[in-house]
Amino acid sequence: MPQVVKDKGPKPAPPNWLQDFLPGDGTGRKKIPPKTHFSLWYFLIVISVLILFQNLYLAGQTQTIPYSQFKSLVSQGKVEQVIIEPDVITGSLKAEGASGRSSRFRTFRVEDKGLVEALEQGGVMYSGSYENKFLSGLLSWVVPMAVFMLIWFYLVRKMGGGGAGVMSFGKSRARIYAEDEVKVSFQDVAGIDEAKEELEEVVEFLRNPDKYRQLGGRIPKGVLLVGPPGTGKTLLARAVAGEAKVPFFSMSGSEFVEMFVGVGAARVRDMFRQAQEHAPCIVFIDELDALGKARGLSPLGGHDEREQTLNQLLVEMDGFDPAKGVIIMAATNRPEILDPALLRPGRFDRQVLIDRPDIKGREAILRVHAAGVKLARNVNLHEVAARTPGFVGADLANLVNEAALRAARKGKKAVDMQDFDEAIDRIIGGLEKKNRVMNSLEKQIVAYHETGHALVAEAVPNADPVRKISIIPRGIAALGYTQQLPTEDRYLMTRSELEDRISVLLGGRVAEETVFKDVSTGAQNDLQRATDLARSMIMEYGMSERLGLATFQKERRSVFLEGPSVPRDYS
Repeated sequence: MPQVVKDKGPKPAPPNWLQDFLPGDGTGRKKIPPKTHFSLWYFLIVISVLILFQNLYLAGQTQTIPYSQFKSLVSQGKVEQVIIEPDVITGSLKAEGASGRSSRFRTFRVEDKGLVEALEQGGVMYSGSYENKFLSGLLSWVVPMAVFMLIWFYLVRKMGGGGAGVMSFGKSRARIYAEDEVKVSFQDVAGIDEAKEELEEVVEFLRNPDKYRQLGGRIPKGVLLVGPPGTGKTLLARAVAGEAKVPFFSMSGSEFVEMFVGVGAARVRDMFRQAQEHAPCIVFIDELDALGKARGLSPLGGHDEREQTLNQLLVEMDGFDPAKGVIIMAATNRPEILDPALLRPGRFDRQVLIDRPDIKGREAILRVHAAGVKLARNVNLHEVAARTPGFVGADLANLVNEAALRAARKGKKAVDMQDFDEAIDRIIGGLEKKNRVMNSLEKQIVAYHETGHALVAEAVPNADPVRKISIIPRGIAALGYTQQLPTEDRYLMTRSELEDRISVLLGGRVAEETVFKDVSTGAQNDLQRATDLARSMIMEYGMSERLGLATFQKERRSVFLEGPSVPRDYS
């Protein structure tokens, strides 16, 4: 597994609650100088605050009194001046006391024909006020409407910004990396040299397309990366973009399909439109099986949204011009369920297998991931690679990280071989549980059980050599384990080797029965694995002398995914 290199995206804009109301491109860069907008907004905010403060201040200083009390104050000569408005009367009282401050009052106006005469008799200065009802009525609905529009504009930008919100269903959710943002190259990819050689032709086409056009050659429109999980399919696609120095569009197959009809097809059209605008570029669809499952396999039947999205993808792949330099790459670990129309020539016509690395590949991957780790002199990465058959790049990256974490917990200055040994045991068997309380009989049963595995492995000629025996509980249910180390990577196994493997699996159960004259439940996993292996020998490999060269009950299973199957255990 190559080293994962994170791309450095654009620096986020400084937090500002006003930036959602200002025009921009969503990255913090404003199309208009921010000073103009900030000065306008600050001016409006200051004016609003002053008006609000003035109204609140005056409202706090003004006392509302009944109209009868107002008439009484006028007759007593305590009122200094009033302003008569259509609905209210405001005014101030004469100053009293040493402070010399006059208090303000307000009262609601009633129909009183003798009001003016009473004010003249009381020596009150009075005046009228005209209210512009049109302006007040206009402001009464314009201001709320403006506030509503600002809130709506804010919500639309929040929900629809970046093409990932609810207001932009048909927009592609592809993450776009510019050519200078993809920092991954083929140097960061190790252990899959054959796949890199296959994709170098794509890089060369993106760099120098005229070389192929002059000879009439046509580069494949689509490249499908096939392999088990964790082998580096996504990283390899980014490395192609990094080597070719072209933009990289990345999107998962599950992001196309939504609950609304037509959304997936619209996103496919928008993605291809953006790709043609940024050509030459690479469009990468991860987990293609979520989108490209064979039509007709839906349990609901009919023409569902996923099939409509798949149909649009097929149409777009036929419609765009490959001469523009748009390469469609996809990754899947379930190629057997893909629609055949996707794999025909002219679409994903080139399939690149990214398999589990061999011992040389694992060693190369370990060197890539250990480049930034301080290793002790006794670390032998070739031995570590030999002890990890079946590990993919992601497993090896986790192995190096676990070893470094253990060295840090122990306070070491460098990661030594013991740290790698413990990391391998932890990944294979689980976390060590030294504090689990077991009685002496259970400990003896586990010890004899694991010893039985080791003795049979040493006795039969075709078993892998035993490297380690442990009776310390690990993981969820493992009370002990016997670790065998293959001498080399194997791709074929003979019947005698499979029979010896079954013998080793049953050695623990036989040891319990021989020593204790009884059996325990500790052999449950051994019996399950032995049964599966024996069933495969008879039903799949044709190794039964009685049934002959035949296979039975063909099961539909994934090529690269290991999952539980439910066969019939009876005839």
